[in-house]
Amino acid sequence: MAAILLALILIPPLAACSKSDHVPRQSTSLTSHAERAGSFNAAPGGNDGDWTSQAKDFANSRYSTLDDINVANVSQLKVAWTFSDGALYGHEGAPLVQGDAMYLVSPFPDRAYALDLTKPGSPIKWAFSPNPSPMAIGKACCDAVLRGWAIGGGKLVYSLLDAHVVAVDLKTGKEVWRTKMADVAKGVTMTSPAFIAGDKVFVGNSGGEMGVAGWMAALDLGTGKELWRAYSVGNDQQVKIGARFKPFYPQLRGKDLGITSWPVGMAQHGAGAAWGFFSYDPETNLVFYGTSNPGPRVPVQRPGDNLFSSAVFARDADTGEAVWAYQFTPHDEWDYDGVNEMMLLDLPINGRMRKTIVHFDRNTFAYVLDRQTGEVIRADNFAYQNWSTGFDYKTGRPIVNQASEPHPEKALDRVCPPDIGQKDWEPPAFSPQTGLVYVGAFNICMKLTDHKVSYIAGTPYDGMEMKRMSVDGPDGDWGQLIAWDPVKGRAAWRIPERFMVMSGTLATAGHLVFYGTSDGWFRAVDARIGKILWQQKLSSGIIGQPMTYRGPDGTQYVAIASGVGGAAGVQAARDGYPPRGSTLYVFSIDGKSVSGTQSGASRPQGDTVSGQGPGSRG
Repeated sequence: MAAILLALILIPPLAACSKSDHVPRQSTSLTSHAERAGSFNAAPGGNDGDWTSQAKDFANSRYSTLDDINVANVSQLKVAWTFSDGALYGHEGAPLVQGDAMYLVSPFPDRAYALDLTKPGSPIKWAFSPNPSPMAIGKACCDAVLRGWAIGGGKLVYSLLDAHVVAVDLKTGKEVWRTKMADVAKGVTMTSPAFIAGDKVFVGNSGGEMGVAGWMAALDLGTGKELWRAYSVGNDQQVKIGARFKPFYPQLRGKDLGITSWPVGMAQHGAGAAWGFFSYDPETNLVFYGTSNPGPRVPVQRPGDNLFSSAVFARDADTGEAVWAYQFTPHDEWDYDGVNEMMLLDLPINGRMRKTIVHFDRNTFAYVLDRQTGEVIRADNFAYQNWSTGFDYKTGRPIVNQASEPHPEKALDRVCPPDIGQKDWEPPAFSPQTGLVYVGAFNICMKLTDHKVSYIAGTPYDGMEMKRMSVDGPDGDWGQLIAWDPVKGRAAWRIPERFMVMSGTLATAGHLVFYGTSDGWFRAVDARIGKILWQQKLSSGIIGQPMTYRGPDGTQYVAIASGVGGAAGVQAARDGYPPRGSTLYVFSIDGKSVSGTQSGASRPQGDTVSGQGPGSRG
């Protein structure tokens, strides 16, 4: 699969910030510069100026070797052009670029667009409307979003909210195939980004809060035919567990654990949805992904480990056979989905390079796993939590703090993290220059009460009532950007943020990290020391994924979608929270675009702030 770069285009000159502007406090740095460490498996072939999958490569690194935009000139970023898709749900995906065109898909109604990068303003080449069922909006748990799309085999492939997958011809914008994966009336939706490796498309379902059984599936890229489907719960045949399945920990070995670790009759509605990102190791032909919380979210109704919810699977890409699994949060009592990305990094551990998975779980442990066996090498807290008192490396299980366990009708005043963790789905980036992973994270807790529920098809199967709050109280900082050293298991530096950091991050060879905040700040940071070098206020909050690409004119661009929504909406009542939006921003040095002119004579929607380092908040 060719790895293609997405458009990252930058904003006008930076003026001194006013007292009303939010500038985060100086980052807390443990080291001025982490030593060079680690590598990743990049997708083979392709043009590094392109960006054809959400994570840039098979390994989920979100790292670009482009360095025309760098620490020396990033302060000159300006808007080159913008595009609005008109949809007012959360914008969580990154645009893709291949050759002379950019491809993006709106949240519901999931309209796809191809933009011509050879012409001034990047006009629309074609638009495709798949017309998904409006019923899907009422079934979606957490906004009618789409977390990404993929390019391969001359097609743009993506999931529809109403549980279909569609492929569109890149040149003509015509539908090539459409495959129905499930019945949306029963509560199954699809929000995860399609992932292409070779001749296969990998997709997963959403709907854990509706009590649907979780699954991931492989489709033929050419025809859309379903090749195999593997469930997270059920008997060994449904979960695709056979002779090749050799998990590292004894509690994950046994017959039909996808049923026997549940009360009788409950596994079939036990969730474990696969709504996050996929990664792929071409050396072993294994695909990796995580599964969601068990259902219902009321733990007293489902005693047992509830396998294989809140877990990670390694599966054979050709057959779907499970090779190993590991459960991050056994008998998950707090909705700590395990769906966050699996970064395939080769890291120096105890003097030798090991093939690892780096995973920042909702439960607030930063895991380093052996990606060949599923053994936990490290499990370190990357943010505040009080649900666990530590980690047992012998059993591979977190140690539960009984005081934080919910029981029906019993109110818990402060459980940390909340249901979305101290990191939700927003994907981090890795830089082989620094050996650091850059993670958008939270600083929040929840008040929690459970009540028993019954299963009714197509309706919420939940039972959790909660209210999120800052760790430090209602007026404290809700977010942070963390530069994490996965080898040492600690933060190199942090940047506190008033609002949640629910965007993905982008790392580049220019020693830069890009990220956005849910109140609309798009920032560029020195990847080595955490100094903010440039920032731009956009028209809406940012929960999307930044990307970068080289345009047909040879210019490097950076792109990010603004359009707040999803779980970030819990802060909507706070002062300074922006309205919904639908605009893609593309930046370049001095606003240069394909026309050869420079933009920036008039400011975009929002003020620019000078490329100075972070200061105190006014």
